[in-house]
Amino acid sequence: MDIEPANKANITLVDLLERVLDKGLVVDADLVISVAGIPLVGINLRAALAGMETMVRYGMMEGWDREIRNASSQGEACPE
Repeated sequence: MDIEPANKANITLVDLLERVLDKGLVVDADLVISVAGIPLVGINLRAALAGMETMVRYGMMEGWDREIRNASSQGEACPE
Protein backbone atom coordinates (compact mmCIF):
# COMPACT_ATOMS: atom_id res chain seq x y z
CA MET A 1 0.00 0.00 0.00
CA ASP A 2 1.48 3.34 -1.08
CA ILE A 3 1.05 6.36 1.13
CA GLU A 4 0.40 9.58 -0.73
CA PRO A 5 0.25 13.05 0.75
CA ALA A 6 -3.26 14.43 1.15
CA ASN A 7 -2.22 17.78 -0.29
CA LYS A 8 -0.70 17.31 -3.74
CA ALA A 9 0.17 20.94 -4.38
CA ASN A 10 2.31 21.24 -7.48
CA ILE A 11 3.89 24.65 -7.21
CA THR A 12 6.00 25.80 -10.11
CA LEU A 13 8.75 28.37 -10.06
CA VAL A 14 6.49 30.77 -11.97
CA ASP A 15 3.78 30.43 -9.29
CA LEU A 16 6.33 31.10 -6.56
CA LEU A 17 7.77 34.13 -8.35
CA GLU A 18 4.27 35.53 -8.98
CA ARG A 19 3.41 35.22 -5.30
CA VAL A 20 6.68 36.82 -4.15
CA LEU A 21 6.26 39.76 -6.53
CA ASP A 22 2.61 40.20 -5.53
CA LYS A 23 2.97 39.81 -1.74
CA GLY A 24 6.64 40.66 -1.24
CA LEU A 25 9.46 39.00 0.63
CA VAL A 26 11.64 40.57 3.34
CA VAL A 27 14.90 39.09 4.56
CA ASP A 28 16.22 40.50 7.84
CA ALA A 29 19.40 38.87 9.11
CA ASP A 30 22.20 39.58 11.57
CA LEU A 31 25.45 37.70 11.15
CA VAL A 32 28.45 37.86 13.47
CA ILE A 33 31.70 36.11 12.59
CA SER A 34 33.84 35.39 15.60
CA VAL A 35 37.02 33.47 16.34
CA ALA A 36 37.63 32.02 19.80
CA GLY A 37 34.62 33.89 21.13
CA ILE A 38 35.88 37.27 19.88
CA PRO A 39 33.52 38.92 17.38
CA LEU A 40 35.45 40.10 14.32
CA VAL A 41 32.85 41.04 11.73
CA GLY A 42 29.21 41.98 12.09
CA ILE A 43 26.80 42.11 9.17
CA ASN A 44 23.26 43.44 9.27
CA LEU A 45 21.26 42.58 6.16
CA ARG A 46 17.80 43.77 5.24
CA ALA A 47 16.52 43.12 1.76
CA ALA A 48 13.08 43.40 0.20
CA LEU A 49 11.93 41.72 -2.98
CA ALA A 50 8.57 42.64 -4.48
CA GLY A 51 6.94 44.04 -7.57
CA MET A 52 6.89 47.82 -7.95
CA GLU A 53 3.14 48.01 -7.27
CA THR A 54 3.64 46.17 -3.98
CA MET A 55 6.65 48.31 -3.02
CA VAL A 56 4.74 51.54 -3.68
CA ARG A 57 1.68 50.20 -1.83
CA TYR A 58 3.85 49.73 1.27
CA GLY A 59 5.50 53.15 0.91
CA MET A 60 8.84 52.04 -0.48
CA MET A 61 10.59 53.60 -3.49
CA GLU A 62 7.75 56.05 -4.20
CA GLY A 63 10.09 58.85 -5.28
CA TRP A 64 12.08 56.62 -7.63
CA ASP A 65 8.89 55.19 -9.16
CA ARG A 66 7.44 58.69 -9.70
CA GLU A 67 10.70 59.88 -11.30
CA ILE A 68 10.84 56.93 -13.70
CA ARG A 69 7.17 57.30 -14.68
CA ASN A 70 7.58 61.05 -15.32
CA ALA A 71 10.66 60.51 -17.46
CA SER A 72 8.91 57.75 -19.39
CA SER A 73 5.78 59.82 -20.06
CA GLN A 74 7.92 62.72 -21.35
CA GLY A 75 9.92 60.43 -23.66
CA GLU A 76 13.19 61.02 -21.80
CA ALA A 77 15.83 58.46 -21.01
CA CYS A 78 15.31 56.84 -17.61
CA PRO A 79 17.51 58.36 -14.89
CA GLU A 80 20.00 56.08 -13.21
